Amino acid sequence: MTAPKPLALLLPGQGSQQALMAAGLYGHEEVFTEAMDEVFAAFEDQGPRLRDDWLAARPQVSIDHMTRSQPLLFAVDYALGRLAGSWERPAALLGHSIGEMAAAVLGGVFDLADAVRLLRERVRSLSGAVPGGMLVVAASVREVEPFLRSDVVVGAINAPRQTVLAGAEAPLLAVEEALRDDAFTCRRVPATCPFHSPLLAFSVAGAERAFAAVPARPPSIPIYSGYTAAVLTAEQVAAPAFWASHPVAPVLFRPALDALLASGDFLLVEAGPGQGLASLARRHPAVRPGGSEVVAMSPARAGDPRADRDVVRAAMHRIRATTRA
Repeated sequence: MTAPKPLALLLPGQGSQQALMAAGLYGHEEVFTEAMDEVFAAFEDQGPRLRDDWLAARPQVSIDHMTRSQPLLFAVDYALGRLAGSWERPAALLGHSIGEMAAAVLGGVFDLADAVRLLRERVRSLSGAVPGGMLVVAASVREVEPFLRSDVVVGAINAPRQTVLAGAEAPLLAVEEALRDDAFTCRRVPATCPFHSPLLAFSVAGAERAFAAVPARPPSIPIYSGYTAAVLTAEQVAAPAFWASHPVAPVLFRPALDALLASGDFLLVEAGPGQGLASLARRHPAVRPGGSEVVAMSPARAGDPRADRDVVRAAMHRIRATTRA
């Protein structure tokens, strides 16, 4: 008989957003619905507009706009994390980009209301950023280094040969063209802001003051940080500068996943829209027969309510079967 595996949640970030993501669960999965409503209530006057755009096939504000992608990714990650946690308590959390804020709430570092206030401040502050974006390149960091410049940097390391670049629009376009001319495969991340680049450094001071004004507690569940590639320490959790740096600092998802899987075998569950992190995790050498396993809580493409419900129910059965003796 296969030994049970502890549950680790993977919480996706910017670029994972889709219109109607997980909307088919709303009103059908009680825990998920209550969690989404808690987030909308915490957003106060913005909550109804966020909810309406989330549930709309053609939202008034594009789902890729920062004022929608960041709050709604946080909300869906948090709600799916709550749903998974109602079936089995997670043994570890690993968030990508805004997913780390969802992990911080699920792990007890921040209260939901405080996290939403911090997120509102982040979105307000970053609204003044220069237009820009992010680019996924099928290449290693070393391979893309010759193409980098002061205004186009590595924004995330997702896999040994999946590197995300971030920068202002015109320079990023020039780098993309140069990479394609050199036969590299590239695709744009749905983003209107150069997340995880020094172009957002102007926001750090204000964010640091905002984080200093709210209590931060040691995690009740180990959080593997996508910014340190290690388990968050009590000192890091208590440091406002750490949290304030997230929009500027690169995401080290693959090194963080390496650290998580070096600690043992897990059932890795992507608790968020799409299957991007699940796809990356399935290619990790620790994911193999008899080792760690991977499951997603959402279909690869959003928009079919029945698929939302079928996939989450399959995930529930897999979690219960894999994490219990």
